[in-house]
This record gives sequence, structure tokens and C-alpha cells, in this order.
Amino acid sequence: MAEQPSGMNLKAIGIVRNDVKQPVRHGWREVVSDIVVDSNLAEALDGLDEFSHIIILYWMHRLTPGRKLPLKVHPMGKPELPLMGRFATRSPSRPNPVGQATVRLLERRGNTLKVKGLDAIDGTPVIDIKPYIPGYDSATGAKAPRWTTNH
Repeated sequence: MAEQPSGMNLKAIGIVRNDVKQPVRHGWREVVSDIVVDSNLAEALDGLDEFSHIIILYWMHRLTPGRKLPLKVHPMGKPELPLMGRFATRSPSRPNPVGQATVRLLERRGNTLKVKGLDAIDGTPVIDIKPYIPGYDSATGAKAPRWTTNH
């Protein structure tokens, strides 16, 4: 087991607000959400609206903590896809339920960011926000298994 750094603590910096009350598998690309950031952190958003896309890290708070997770799963829950190690999939059930999404930033209003394409339900805690920097956040020559594009 990897040693856990002492004092490893996460705190929410904001919360997702949208009309999605239950997780869904598809249709996230068109979902528009507000990310309401703690008002004490509003100045930390300065300059973010110069970016077309941002990266949101969030805590999938509705997953059951402490349950035993299989080490291998079929991607997207589809038995016709190959059995893969959990870390080789985007399965939401993980040892630490951290979600990540690159989303389009539509606008900033004070401490609220309006985004499109965030795959998080209403009430999801946001733990970090980063700008998407082309060239830095995209890998040249990246490859992935065929099943990632044929679904």
C-alpha cells in the first residue's frame, strides 16, 4: 500500500448546479451547469474567462464509500467490450471517487462559472479548477485501444 502523506485533506471549493439529479451514462456534452465557487475564492477566478475550456476536478459524492471494487471491469458496463483493469477505464467507481472533465467555459459571473459538458450531477462538490492549455494538456502522438472510439 502506498504511504499516504500526512495531512492529506481535500475541501470543496465550489458546487455544481444543474438540472441533472441522477447520474446518466450519455448526453453530458449538451448539459449546461453552473459551478458556484466559494465567494472567498472569487478573485482566484480572475483571468480564467480568457480560456475557452477549463478542467474541473470534482468529488463523486454519491458513490458508496468503502465498498469492495472489482479490479477488472467491462468499459462503460458493456459486456461486449474487453475486460480491462479498472484504471484503464473511466469507470466512476474508483478507490478515490475523483472525477475530471474538460468543459467549455461559457461565461463567468462573479464567483459563478457557466460551463457546458460537465458530467457531474447537481450538488457535486468541486475540488479544483484548472485552465485547459492547448499543447500542454493534449498529448502529441497519444494512442488508445480501439474500444475507446467504437462505442
